[in-house]
Amino acid sequence: MAQEDLFKKIISHCKEYGFVFPSSEIYDGLGAVYDYGQYGVELKNNIRKYWWDSMTLLNENVVGIDSAIFMHPTIWKASGHVDAFNDPLIDNKDSKKRYRADVLIEEHLARIDDKINKEIEKAARRFGDAFDPEQFRSTNPRVQEYQMKRDATHARFVKALNEADLDELRQIIIDAEIVCPLSGTRNWTEVRQFNLMFATDMGSTADGAMKIYLRPETAQGIFVNFLNVQKSGRMKIPFGIAQTGKAFRNEIVARQFIFRMREFEQMEMQFFVRPGEEIEWFNHWKATRLAWHKALGLGDRYRFHDHDKLAHYANAATDIEFEMPFGFKEVEGIHSRTDFDLNQHEKYSGKKMQYFDPEQGQSYTPYVIETSIGLDRVFLSIIAGSYTEEILDGGETRTLLKLPPALAPVKLAILPLVKKDGLPEKAEEILHALRFDFRCQYDEKDSIGKRYRRQDAIGTPYCITVDHDTLNDNSVTIRFRDTMCQERAPIARLGEIIAEKVSMKTLLKKIND
Repeated sequence: MAQEDLFKKIISHCKEYGFVFPSSEIYDGLGAVYDYGQYGVELKNNIRKYWWDSMTLLNENVVGIDSAIFMHPTIWKASGHVDAFNDPLIDNKDSKKRYRADVLIEEHLARIDDKINKEIEKAARRFGDAFDPEQFRSTNPRVQEYQMKRDATHARFVKALNEADLDELRQIIIDAEIVCPLSGTRNWTEVRQFNLMFATDMGSTADGAMKIYLRPETAQGIFVNFLNVQKSGRMKIPFGIAQTGKAFRNEIVARQFIFRMREFEQMEMQFFVRPGEEIEWFNHWKATRLAWHKALGLGDRYRFHDHDKLAHYANAATDIEFEMPFGFKEVEGIHSRTDFDLNQHEKYSGKKMQYFDPEQGQSYTPYVIETSIGLDRVFLSIIAGSYTEEILDGGETRTLLKLPPALAPVKLAILPLVKKDGLPEKAEEILHALRFDFRCQYDEKDSIGKRYRRQDAIGTPYCITVDHDTLNDNSVTIRFRDTMCQERAPIARLGEIIAEKVSMKTLLKKIND
């Protein structure tokens, strides 16, 4: 299946089965804004809990806060967002569509990489086990030509980004003959910067109103509360502060479903360390965060991508990327932010933002390691990684979401085989006993096969079938989503059996394995 077709199916599946809806749909929608449906909100809540518990339960020195969305506007001046939170945008004069110039170039480089990989794959099939990919890469004329073009373009791109040279970004697009995906032309405007923050007014009158911003990230709420948390919690360096919450960015080039939205949710942790120890902790959190993602069991679809251009506050930065249907894309960033943020807030507020280290007997401004993850992007990666179509015996197609059981919106479906003979009553009795421990669903409509398919489509890992034998032996059939295998189990043990399979502990323990 073509990746574009797969992505369309995933989007359609999310709407049909109550995961994600276009916001304000009866009014023709609102661009790049989405609502989470009845199953989507459960999955989202479970992802958030998995992240929160991995931070605050597995790390004794990480605590959480919940800061306000509205903050003093000087905070965003201090952080650099007022002056530097921009995207380089370019328009195609024929299609009238706007694009991020840096993304156009990155996608061009990715296409060259794909050409190189295809040449290597073709050669591997031709030469078999004796094939040496590195030797082929370094000696094949066509691959070398591709690589030279890529390296030259990449070097220009990195230089232009670091120097904020908008004219050079446009020239790279022209020289690389990058075309508009819609018009197919290269009729480009100049590149210009666009600030992404939403502004609004706070106050009862126009004259007395204060211009404030909807926060574009949750990190600054952590930094301005650094000393509050440290002193009230008697925290010692190193320690972290975690937070989840909404953020807002006026994305002009919003696309790819919930991957890039104007209203989204972040899960961020700022880890405060001694100066000079930041790279060691940066590497620690890189490994820990990748383990968090891989514990989900979505396969070898993750990779690190080091930044070509470091943010003004960073001395090291990398992204964890997931292979979406539209290519490898960032789902989490790990950054070494140095002491920039605390120093800036000390400068603009006039309040001292230093930590007294009793072991060293001196005060200093801590350095910070940040892990910043987009909850909506992780949601999309999990849906994309779990979406499966299987051809069964007889030619029927089964569509299912192979969600990690601990994250599944519904953990257990309880299904009476027929709607008579006391089976519905027995099934509801089981439902009432288990619903205090798990999110369960009762379903008696249609054939048992159709009910299984509905549960497969929403990712329910286990179905319980109540049949006539149940009335005699107090046992039920457990049906497993991924394999469709079935086994008999006593009703008295259902809570124990299901709890072991869907517990969040199963994911958390994998992180440290």
